[in-house]
Amino acid sequence: MNFIRDELKRLEDEGLLRTLRALETGQGVRVRIGGRDYLSFCSNDYLGLASHPKLFTTVRDTMRKFGWGAGAARLVSGTMTPHAELERALAEFEGTAAAVVFPTGYMANVGTIPALVGEGDLVIGDRLNHGSLIDGCRLSRSTFRFYEHCDMDSLRKRLARRPDYRRALVVTDSVFSMDGDLAPLPEIVQIAREHDAVVMVDEAHATGVFGERGRGVAERLGVKDEIDVRMGTLSKAVGSIGGFVCGTGALVSFLQNCARTFMLTTSLPPAACAASTAGLKRISESPHLRERLWQNVEHVRKVLDDLGLDTGNSASQIFPIIIGDAARATAVSSALDERGILIPAIRPPTVPKGTSRLRLTVSAAHSAEDIERLVEALAEVKVACGL
Repeated sequence: MNFIRDELKRLEDEGLLRTLRALETGQGVRVRIGGRDYLSFCSNDYLGLASHPKLFTTVRDTMRKFGWGAGAARLVSGTMTPHAELERALAEFEGTAAAVVFPTGYMANVGTIPALVGEGDLVIGDRLNHGSLIDGCRLSRSTFRFYEHCDMDSLRKRLARRPDYRRALVVTDSVFSMDGDLAPLPEIVQIAREHDAVVMVDEAHATGVFGERGRGVAERLGVKDEIDVRMGTLSKAVGSIGGFVCGTGALVSFLQNCARTFMLTTSLPPAACAASTAGLKRISESPHLRERLWQNVEHVRKVLDDLGLDTGNSASQIFPIIIGDAARATAVSSALDERGILIPAIRPPTVPKGTSRLRLTVSAAHSAEDIERLVEALAEVKVACGL
């Protein structure tokens, strides 16, 4: 087992070794680590619902009735009333006929893609897709090809060989989790249709955030009903845990019978499902949360532009502050840490080599004073670290 120590040493030498830091508080814009208080600009809790009192009371009340553990897989005895209620709520929220819930967003992707395509099929994904999409494509045993990031000419070239395969699937994030930019979904749908290909979109970072009703980038861009397979998570803006796929009743029934990560694992605790249902209700009844989030996003965007920081093509609540070198990105993160601002460095293999960054995320729960404190810290660190 000496290779393990050797690999850890290599990671440390290259500035890529990661360690865990435990929050001593609940998730929120203010957290405590190691006895120190921080202002967090790195959470995916975009609407501030992870610690919302309504979710807490819902979990408590559901546990009193259903206990905690689900005890079995969904197809055995692990489907309880809260699971069914959540899936009905998701279908209504997303405006689809049905929805199916997985224990995590990762499991939704690595289960759905291999169910849809296999040997003799073609699956094509954006080069900067989330790792769960990439893993799902590789696990499918289909022919897997990348197209260059948001490059529609590249997608057309990849689909040109569509007749050589039984089925073709195009897979993309809607909001790219490390860059904050958006996929050109209308163009992707059009090109896929020209080649008789199925389209799957991962709306993980868009659910509850984009669109008039929070249904994601597909809703915002007017192609919601043209996406064949829409995936999302309950662990970000919804403030809970789990992943889901929504669409036709036939699609959902197919995944319940063919997606191994649905069939072969214990289901989510019923109280977690109830918390998700409560989070969805809160989002539907509180459009001011999205309005507040987008006000904060535009405020932060102006701040970063005024400071001259490179945030790429971000068009969302996710801002990459591109540093480049992994060790330097870690040093910048540490300098912010000293000033009470929590924004960890994102390094390879999460992002490509030479593109290490700080991944700054904005929440509806951030106040104007929080953003001003961020501005002061970034201005100081920019000088101190020579950004």
